[in-house]
Amino acid sequence: MSADVRIFVCLFLIHRFLSAKKPDRKHICFIFAGIAVISAALSLLQCSPQCSIILEILWIAVCASHFQGADTRMSLFIGIFYEIAVSFWLFLAAAWAGVLFHAPSFLDYNTRNGQITLWLLHILLVAFALCLNKHPNIDRKEGVRLGAMIALTGFLAVVTLSQQSILLIPNDTVYMWTILSVLLMMSVLVFNMNRQYEVEKEFALLKSHQAELLEQNYTTLNHAYSINAKLFHDFHNHIGVLQQLLTRRKFDEAIQYLEELNAPVREMAHSIWTGDETLDYLINSKAQAAEANGIQYQAQVEFPRHTNLGSADLCAILGNLLDNALEAAGQAAEKEGRFIRLTIRRINQMLVIKVENSFSSHPVVKDGILKTSKEENGLHGWGLKSAQTAAEKYDGTVQTSYAGNTFRAVATLSFQSVSIE
Repeated sequence: MSADVRIFVCLFLIHRFLSAKKPDRKHICFIFAGIAVISAALSLLQCSPQCSIILEILWIAVCASHFQGADTRMSLFIGIFYEIAVSFWLFLAAAWAGVLFHAPSFLDYNTRNGQITLWLLHILLVAFALCLNKHPNIDRKEGVRLGAMIALTGFLAVVTLSQQSILLIPNDTVYMWTILSVLLMMSVLVFNMNRQYEVEKEFALLKSHQAELLEQNYTTLNHAYSINAKLFHDFHNHIGVLQQLLTRRKFDEAIQYLEELNAPVREMAHSIWTGDETLDYLINSKAQAAEANGIQYQAQVEFPRHTNLGSADLCAILGNLLDNALEAAGQAAEKEGRFIRLTIRRINQMLVIKVENSFSSHPVVKDGILKTSKEENGLHGWGLKSAQTAAEKYDGTVQTSYAGNTFRAVATLSFQSVSIE
């Protein structure tokens, strides 16, 4: 029974601090079955407590990686130091109870006093997990700070224990737990450094994908302008050809020739939405993509002029949100119901970008966070993250929601006016 408590509390900690998913009922039953098999095997083979701890650590790593989708290496790391911490605090609780009541029997877990200490510690473990579950706002940084405080408290407690003379504890035992308490403090530091490395690595990858996406938009824009420049460069030649056709009264051929000339012009023709050529082209290019896929596209834009909002950041936000909308709306079963509605509004010193679209399947909700349905290995899998990163530069956010068959993404950004001399 105590093994059940330890393992489930550890899996809960992995869920909280590694952002792993919660196991469902089927997986919980499988975890219980595994614990029962381990307990039965240990009882039959009469294995040492150390062997029991090793098997628990391995089972924690297996359950976390297979049922919760956590990183195996980090699950093993947390499992090892979690079991060390539980054993360490069990020793401290038993030792200090022995000092308080002048009873060495607390250190023998086969006695009544030892069992009381054992179960009190496991009750505290459950209470600790329930407290964390009740306060979901405790993030990794606060969790690391809490872990460091617990490890430091344990170190001070074992050092103080070594100075008392009421309960005789072998020096080797005290030295061992002192060293392990130092290792626990170091493990908190290593965990924090690893999480910082992962965050920086993800941020670098996010910036790389964002830059690649922006490069694609700018390349497309430059290509369109090149076509237009070439058209006007050859303008006098085209006029000469048309003059010859009209002089010879070849009106049908002249009309056909004009149609061919008008194709790149139609491609470049667009409405001016924001006054920023890059943003205007982006809005219109997505409108063309929507039209090509049979998606109704509506845009209402109220855009402030002369602000500190960078074109690259706005392209990252708007481009990613519209790309997500195009993919989702394009997958809608009924073509008549496919739509995208873009709204850009200025509210005082706040810019609100809202993109609404139809969709066929409900988005995935993981740990209370709305996830994109796109493949994470592709550029689009980083769309919402890229938009969120760009919005945060202006103290903004990107929030997503859905109701009925409408998905909604809203980005809010604070801006400041910039004087133009």
